[in-house]
Amino acid sequence: MAPAEKAEPIPLGRLPRDYRTNMGPAMARCFADFGPVFRVHGLAGDYLFLIGPEANRMVLHTHREAFSTAIGWGEVLGLGEHLGHGLLSMDGPVHADHRRMMSPAFAMGHLGQDLGVMQRVAAERVADWAARGTVDVFEEARGLTFAIAAETLAGLEPGAEVEAFSSQYAQLLDLWNAVPAQWRDEAWHARRDALRQGLRAMLLPKIQARRARPAGDALGLLVAARDREGQPLSDEQVIAHMNTLLVAGHETSTSLIAWFLYLLSVHPEHLARIRAEQETVLQGRDPASAEDYGRLKHLGWALSETERMYPPIPNGARGILQDVPFRGHLLPAGARLFYSIVGSHYLPGVWTDPERFDPDRFAPPREEDARTPYALVGFGGGPRTCLGINFAKLEIKALATHLFRHFDLEPLPDQDIRQRYEVSAAPVAGIRMRLTPRP
Repeated sequence: MAPAEKAEPIPLGRLPRDYRTNMGPAMARCFADFGPVFRVHGLAGDYLFLIGPEANRMVLHTHREAFSTAIGWGEVLGLGEHLGHGLLSMDGPVHADHRRMMSPAFAMGHLGQDLGVMQRVAAERVADWAARGTVDVFEEARGLTFAIAAETLAGLEPGAEVEAFSSQYAQLLDLWNAVPAQWRDEAWHARRDALRQGLRAMLLPKIQARRARPAGDALGLLVAARDREGQPLSDEQVIAHMNTLLVAGHETSTSLIAWFLYLLSVHPEHLARIRAEQETVLQGRDPASAEDYGRLKHLGWALSETERMYPPIPNGARGILQDVPFRGHLLPAGARLFYSIVGSHYLPGVWTDPERFDPDRFAPPREEDARTPYALVGFGGGPRTCLGINFAKLEIKALATHLFRHFDLEPLPDQDIRQRYEVSAAPVAGIRMRLTPRP
């Protein structure tokens, strides 16, 4: 690129009116109007938007050291203050060190142990859905995914203990999403602090128990881990990591499950292919093995297409630590940016007919995601790919396989079926469905 003084000004843009509820197509229009980078005036000052695989690759891989998640997630989005400084609000060697400590809990061998919990919780939680007439699959999935995360990652006891933690985390997350940072008043902070203290009081006995009796789950690994200086993590560090894991470990899966079930219920031709594949691959095995789920290709392609259309996190936040040249512009040190995950998922030059549900785009020979690296980034990419990506996909496949084998799904008519995007994403009014047992 030419020297910094000759860089082209970053165009000033405006977010479309339908940004909050139609963000993918809205950001694709911004890409067409302004290009892969533009700036927006916000209440807290200007910030940049980057859109597209090239931008994703730069932020997530080639120039990742120039972009700070500690500033982005930790300060811009307030995650550090809200949940403590876990993996999402760490940078550089410290992040790498702490990620190393947790990685064994998400290794494929360990996931095989977690699968039994996933299948048991799924079967127990959906057992009465048909008898209840209708259910909101988003709300039901929230309880189900938290129960799985709580048991497998923190060793919480099923039943009352899991429900108590679930209620606290749901309130904390809803509080975070409900009020933008610049409007959070004294009452908001007091409520947040009370919820955090409640969770701390609940987690401390669990940490003390792990110190007395080690275990192989994420909590046990964190308690037993040593940093680069050979020192154990403090209680506050362990709590921050568990807060992040338990929130991230269920909230993203919740949104994906709801949309996955909805999209397949309204595209019966794809659901029929998945069921036929289940019959061929599983040969009546119930529950399935981890290897079985890997062979359910149509199920995997449909899940990837759901991730593309309805990623649970719409934008990744970063602070810029040093000047970075990009497409004739200079991204200046000190600025704050969002790389648009959902915008990248709707670019017509990358995806064929991007507003259409089309799982076959991930199948050979098309493989549109492989054709353009960093086009699909619902779970991030590069060295900071979501640590729990395989965990999340396995639990979704386990739940969906159980549901599709045993029930027919029908969405209720006259619902407002749209996504609302904040820091994370969720259906604006849930997704209500009726389940009928299959013969």
